This record gives sequence, structure tokens and C-alpha cells, in this order.
Amino acid sequence: MDVQVNNGSGLQDEHITNLLVFGFLQNCSNSSFHKELQALGHGLPVPACMWDNRDNDLQTDGNRCSSRFVLQSPETDSESQEEVIWTIARQLAQIGDRLDYNVSPHLVDRLVVQFRNRNLAEEDRRGCLAAAVEEAVQTYPRDMEEEKTRLVLTMLLAKKVASHTPSLLRDVFCAAVNFINRNLLTSVRDLVRNGMD
Repeated sequence: MDVQVNNGSGLQDEHITNLLVFGFLQNCSNSSFHKELQALGHGLPVPACMWDNRDNDLQTDGNRCSSRFVLQSPETDSESQEEVIWTIARQLAQIGDRLDYNVSPHLVDRLVVQFRNRNLAEEDRRGCLAAAVEEAVQTYPRDMEEEKTRLVLTMLLAKKVASHTPSLLRDVFCAAVNFINRNLLTSVRDLVRNGMD
């Protein structure tokens, strides 16, 4: 089953956002949705040659090392861009891990309840995530630029919902990708452009 998000952004933008959110989720610590993430990854438009499961062993803390992308040589522009996106995702995940404990459990619980409601349309789920991001932004210090904070919080909230209820991973992934493509795409493009320089 392909994960496709139709939101008016270009196919290239959609691919970048898919890779960014997926890479963020793979690189976050303490995730309890490894199996669901692996299934989601196989449904994304990512070439099979980019998967490397050698790191799929248990770590000493009980977590699994995440699967990661490995780019084959010779490197093409597309592969180079995907490697940059992967590096950015890893860096954002590290920021997300530092912010993780500041996210209100009540906010996450409320999002889980909203995402469990199967009567909510995809647009409504995106709206629930948007409201949660806005609420979370209010509690964070202003030491990081606001758009970057929103981007990290969007992906962090997706991670926390999926950690709480792994079966919601696909839904919260799609909502996060939609939200980012509609509201934070310029910030994502700037990150990728700056990472490519």
C-alpha cells in the first residue's frame, strides 16, 4: 500500500517531506513502533537499494537500532539530495529527543484520542495536529527559529502519538506530511537547499 499525500505540493516536495518525516521517526530514540515504521517505509517511494537492515539489532537499552538508508555509488543528484535529507532528519531527530520531555502528556493523549476517531477526515486530523503544534509552540523557549521549532514539534508529536499507539503511525505520518507541506514547506526547502551547499 503506497502512502500518498495529495495536498497540492509538487511530487518532488512530497518526496522530500516523506523522506524527512520518515528519517526523523527512524532516528528518534525510544520508539516503540519499529515494526509499523518498517512497514510504512516499504510503502514509501524509496528505492529498495536504499534500505540497510544491518543495524536492526537490539541495543543494550532494549531499543532497536533503526534501519537506515545507504546510497549506492556512483552518486546521482537524487541520491545526493536524499542523503542530505537523511542527514537533516537525523539532526532534527536529535533536537526532537532533547525537546521530547517538554511535550505535555495531556497534549499527546488528546491527539491519540482524536486520531483514534475513525470518523475524522484526513483534513480534520491535519487540523488536530496543527492545533497541537500551535499549543506546543507556546510552551517552548524562543532560542530556535519559530519555523524550525514548528517543524521539529510536528514530527515529535507524530512520534509521540505513534509511540503511545503504534497502530496510528500511518495516520499520524500522513497528517504530519500534509501539515508540513501546507505550512512549513518553505522551511523544509531552505533546510535542504542549505544542506546541499
